Amino acid sequence: MPFQSNKMRYNQLFKSLALVSLGIFLSQCGANDKKNDSDPKKEEDSRPNIVLIMADDLGFSDLGCYGGEINTPNLDKLAANGLRFTQFYNTSRCCPTRASLLTGLYNHRAGIGHMTTDTGQEGYRGHLTGNTVTLAETLKVSGYHTGMVGKWHVSNTLIQETPEKQLNWLNHQEQHELFSPIEQYPTKRGFEKYYGNIWGVVDFFDPFSLVDGTEPVKEVPKDYYHTDAINDTASVYIKQWSRKDRPFFLYVAHTAPHWPLHALPEDIEKYGNTYKVGWQAIRKQRYERMTKSGLLDPDKYLLTKRFGDELQWEDNPHKEWDARAMAVHAAMIDRMDQGIGRIISTLKETGELENTLIVFLSDNGASYEDSMRYGPGFDRPSQTRDGRPIAYPVGKDVMPGPQTTFASIGKRWANVSNTPFGYWKMESFEGGVHTPMIAHWPNGIRDKGGFSDQIGHVMDFMATFLDVAHASYPQSYAGNEISPMEGKSLVPIFSGKTRTGHPFLFNEHEGGRSVRTADWKLVTPDAKEPWQLFKISEDRSETQNVADQYPGVVQNLDSLWNDWAVKNNVFGKPQGK
Repeated sequence: MPFQSNKMRYNQLFKSLALVSLGIFLSQCGANDKKNDSDPKKEEDSRPNIVLIMADDLGFSDLGCYGGEINTPNLDKLAANGLRFTQFYNTSRCCPTRASLLTGLYNHRAGIGHMTTDTGQEGYRGHLTGNTVTLAETLKVSGYHTGMVGKWHVSNTLIQETPEKQLNWLNHQEQHELFSPIEQYPTKRGFEKYYGNIWGVVDFFDPFSLVDGTEPVKEVPKDYYHTDAINDTASVYIKQWSRKDRPFFLYVAHTAPHWPLHALPEDIEKYGNTYKVGWQAIRKQRYERMTKSGLLDPDKYLLTKRFGDELQWEDNPHKEWDARAMAVHAAMIDRMDQGIGRIISTLKETGELENTLIVFLSDNGASYEDSMRYGPGFDRPSQTRDGRPIAYPVGKDVMPGPQTTFASIGKRWANVSNTPFGYWKMESFEGGVHTPMIAHWPNGIRDKGGFSDQIGHVMDFMATFLDVAHASYPQSYAGNEISPMEGKSLVPIFSGKTRTGHPFLFNEHEGGRSVRTADWKLVTPDAKEPWQLFKISEDRSETQNVADQYPGVVQNLDSLWNDWAVKNNVFGKPQGK
């Protein structure tokens, strides 16, 4: 069992975290949450708990239950006893997806049309704006405990006045009390408890922007690994809340497997030889498993042309480095799954599993980014806390995995991770916006082990969670008028019914844009490029552009997209890549 084999590591981790305030925080919360069992007026609240788990830059086919070769037995078991979605959408990048997921709105309407910089324009404030209410705020009002662990990344990032001071801060040589305006922290947006990183990119062994509540965590233990800390803090919260007075909502926002490629040696070793067969072989194997399992219909989901196929694996001068990079990516996912297994075990031990809705997804497709070329700056350190230089191996001359490297898998492996689709994170094509999504709820899901091809979107979680919580979406909150909810409940799908879904789904990011209907998808990688049209009901992988054959459909969907863009404050900065 993962918990038993790593017992010493976790015991040491939590003893050390106590020294940096997490232990103090947790012990205080235990007293606050204690139930008065002698109160005869207390009645058991039978509403389900909700655990929302999100991976960061996980590809559509990375998980074992979605065709991958990566060892994810715990997520696979959730899928085998739950429901897998095959047409579930995100908004193609981390901050926008989180904004939409948390608010039940399109991300521009929630204030995050791009990243965390405030441009002064309504759709691009870089934080959750006053017209929004979060999942935590709505569920807390309805009587739920609310907590979050992991990546926040929906608040304005505070930057130091010079690049030198910024690097000193990133390198843990300077300490500052705030990483974002404090009123934008999770605990100011409905979460009772929070432990995690306010910013996006982190060193997995010594994360920047780590906070406990609102207090900065100024030091972590020697054996710290962020994925473990996220999962194990989640388990601690569950143990504190596993009383029968009221249910809980827990948002577990992982940073894995987002670059930098940081993993523990024992996990990397499992995949030491796996990827030496190369891009094409792994991609083909994944596709065959996806279609054979019944997850994907091979007549509708064709395997797209491999990106960068002018370079064959046998001719690749960096085979050893590239195989290692993907091995680290796999190790990061493997470790995440191990910790999710401990969360599931905690739910079992506390008697909460049967009545807990667990949802797992990714925030976008796998990342194509070449992080090595970015180099130090903004959110990327130049050295470790103890002064060791960090390599950004542009020439692939330093192997990825340890703390002293910042590297990423690159476009070819990202293309493999997103099998069978083309493109990747940041694009409105299926490889960017199509997410694996698993729902597990023993008391509420009818077709256990089944697949659903009904179309869903991350903004649907607000309506779904309010539905199961028998709660209402407010017209106003904290003195602000709240934008009407745009998501639709997934509960009918859980019950084996066909729901009335979204007649249209829209997206925009950095000029890339799309509109999706049941039959069609109109998409372009950039506002300066012409629209491409796909008969998405038959061509789910976007292989045949039929824009020239159906100019009327293009014109109609273009008009719909522009109407949506005007209503959702899309026409502002930034626009275009």
